[in-house]
Amino acid sequence: MKHKLVVAEKPSVALSISKVLGATKKQDGYYEGNGYRVSWCVGHLIQMANPERYDEKYVKWNIEDLPIIPKHYKYEVSKATKKQFAILKKLMNDKEIDTVINACDAGREGESIFRLVYTQAKCKKKMKRLWISSMEDSAIKEGFENLKDGKDYDNLFESAQARTIADWLVGMNISRFYSCLYKQNYSVGRVQTPTLAMIVKRDDEIANFKKEKYYTVELSMNDFTLSTDRIDNLEIAEQLKNLVGEKIEITDVIQKEKITKPDLPFDLTTLQRECNKYFGYSAKQTLDYAQSLYEKKLITYPRTDSRYLTTDMVTSTINNILEKNEFDKERIKVIFNSSKVTDHHAIIPTASSLNEDLSSIPGSETKVYRLILSKLHASVGYPLIENTTKIVASFNGFQFTSNGKVIADEGFIKYLKEYKSKKNEDIILPSVSVGDILEIKKKSIKEKYTQPPKHFTEDTLLKAMEIAGSEALEKGVEVERKGLGTPATRAGIIENLIYKGFIERDKKNLKATHKGISLVTIVADVFKSAETTAKWEMELSDIAQGKSSKEKFLEGIETEIKNAVTKYQEA
Repeated sequence: MKHKLVVAEKPSVALSISKVLGATKKQDGYYEGNGYRVSWCVGHLIQMANPERYDEKYVKWNIEDLPIIPKHYKYEVSKATKKQFAILKKLMNDKEIDTVINACDAGREGESIFRLVYTQAKCKKKMKRLWISSMEDSAIKEGFENLKDGKDYDNLFESAQARTIADWLVGMNISRFYSCLYKQNYSVGRVQTPTLAMIVKRDDEIANFKKEKYYTVELSMNDFTLSTDRIDNLEIAEQLKNLVGEKIEITDVIQKEKITKPDLPFDLTTLQRECNKYFGYSAKQTLDYAQSLYEKKLITYPRTDSRYLTTDMVTSTINNILEKNEFDKERIKVIFNSSKVTDHHAIIPTASSLNEDLSSIPGSETKVYRLILSKLHASVGYPLIENTTKIVASFNGFQFTSNGKVIADEGFIKYLKEYKSKKNEDIILPSVSVGDILEIKKKSIKEKYTQPPKHFTEDTLLKAMEIAGSEALEKGVEVERKGLGTPATRAGIIENLIYKGFIERDKKNLKATHKGISLVTIVADVFKSAETTAKWEMELSDIAQGKSSKEKFLEGIETEIKNAVTKYQEA
């Protein structure tokens, strides 16, 4: 009897799939039954070989041996996962297997994990692809009823390979280059070093910030205060204070209706940012909690860079998740937009999760789940409507102002109240009209100082990584993988910088260490430039879409590496 082999990324995912397929008989390293064998990888089973595998001389780090650019790249089985690879290799080449189904995570990394195993095992069997965004039984079943041809994802694998080789080339060559040059162990990364450079630059701006003193003149009435904008000269502030009499005339009252539309549902980066802001979770913690929720079938696939849902999800989402809660039909048109969805749609709760008892899952995961649910409800909610008032009194060319606001309709904010600060409280000003003369109870001068930029937190760093270099890209170009890294890799980059001692956590702040500052000081601009890395990410996206080639991309990186080494050798 012929079987189909299903390869998942993790044992827990393989177990969920095997139950749906009816492959419930446990074997050594896989499940079997109903014409299927379901096995799994354990993360990256195959890795790129170190330089010494090409030539023993590379064991020692010498500048004279650089650059190291192999004609053909070698891969090897990770020592920690040899047993599972042997099981997969045997299964893939078993005569009873006629089709191999890639059920690893539906993204660039998942494609890479499976393809490297498939290639290393020298498998030639027919390849199919399971591409799903939810681990719910119904989604798995539907996915297997609509398997894709493995060849449809050849370009995605090309992009994954290009990214892995690029990281290897930069890491192996430039790390050795600077370590040898400065006789200290440095680690340079294609994405890691530009991220570090942003942190060093921000720290430098703070260290060199010179605060400037300025003043405001304030006039206190019975129930509100009018204040000037910044005045740099104390004498002018004092003259103004003395010239203003005991009363002042209202010269303008500006009333407006301010409408704030709700935010979109989460992609991974915005989820990580808000979890850092509200709960203090690191990017890695949030990713781990979200991945666990996904595997428990409580949320959809978390490693996504899209904040939209597909058009065909409208009915099921409204009926099964939003249910009887209010939603704005205009927002439905905005959020459910298939043209804005890349590999995966936005992160939302699964329909089945609404009937689950969440008391059995860890509190940290519950917080993330509830935030995702609240965000979805808010995203389709009505706008926040505020009535704003600005009272203006003019005197001798100076304007004294006071701003107030009253919430007319809280709209989507009602779903996010537990996460918001008190900034949305009403600031009620008295009812006044142009021409009213008001009695001044107190006149004062407030001494103030300009504030330095703030240190990066994981929230603000993730945002900076997401938009880094985008100003250097062509206007109007939609880049799927813009910025530094991807939503799935940014958490690992931050953790790696901490692990290697280049940055450290100071409460919620991320600060560069002396070692990190030293590295950024010596590295050539091209290897620490956010613009360069953003351009590379755009090229990787083009490869995945079949618009460019792996060879062309790597050729450009090889040239940059050769230039860096040659410049030193010619000096």
